[in-house]
Amino acid sequence: MTRLVLFNRLFPLWAILMSVLAFLAPELLSSWQSMIVPLLAAVMFLMGVTLTEDDFKRIVLFPRPILIGVLLQFLVMPLAAFLLSLLLQLGPELTAGMVLVGSCAGGTASNVICYLARGDVALSISMTLTSTLLGVIATPLLCTLYLATTVAVDTFGMLGDITQIVLIPVSLGIAANRLFGSTVRRLEFLLPTLSILAILLVISIIVALNAGRLAEIGLITVVAVVLHNTVGLSGGYSLARLCGCNLQQSKTIAIEVGMQNSGLGVALALDFFSATAALPGALFSIWHNVSGSLLASCWSTADTKTNI
Repeated sequence: MTRLVLFNRLFPLWAILMSVLAFLAPELLSSWQSMIVPLLAAVMFLMGVTLTEDDFKRIVLFPRPILIGVLLQFLVMPLAAFLLSLLLQLGPELTAGMVLVGSCAGGTASNVICYLARGDVALSISMTLTSTLLGVIATPLLCTLYLATTVAVDTFGMLGDITQIVLIPVSLGIAANRLFGSTVRRLEFLLPTLSILAILLVISIIVALNAGRLAEIGLITVVAVVLHNTVGLSGGYSLARLCGCNLQQSKTIAIEVGMQNSGLGVALALDFFSATAALPGALFSIWHNVSGSLLASCWSTADTKTNI
């Protein structure tokens, strides 16, 4: 178990190494594109398996920080993506990719980063759950709102895809927990590692598919992705503090807002737009794990037990 914990803590390192491997030898994984959706669905299923009645009770009993975080999630990130795309004069396809990533729910990797940062893990899980369920409707609607004037958006098609990738697997995971709770509890220590392995494979496939384009990508797109993530982390923290959240809650909300389910963004970009539109998501998948881990390292050395 100690080795699994160490493996999980080194998640950003594995993400970088796997990305480099996929970039240098894309032929190893570029034919695995059809595995992206099943792998994302598997991650969503594993998230559902970890959820208990207490997680849902927490949403009902302590909704304020969860609602603040989720509201910031769906306000800050899509708006930041749209404004940065305008400011940096990105083309329609890259703009679509940026907005897609910004409109997605929080990623499950955020729960791992929150744990490493000594944040409020219960809040992190509750936010991921809430934003994931709301994202089934919010993501297509936000994409329509921000992109309808520049590219065609298949709102209902996107809604159907997200239902298959997110809502159904999470629901099946919750059902599995209720039916096989004792077995789940015995295997629970394996679930974060399995999720990380799936996420690493998704990142690698995404990088392999875009290896040629990544080599030619302009610096401006990299800057856009880094700024987008930075706005999410800093904006999530600052606005949460302004809304009266305590220090630990604000750090957790910052991580949740800044770390998106970019794998879902890539899958939707490939289905509804183009491989070029998937580039921001591919870059985001790598960068947000690196920035999140660096932030977690800084915060974990601070006094996160202060409740201001």
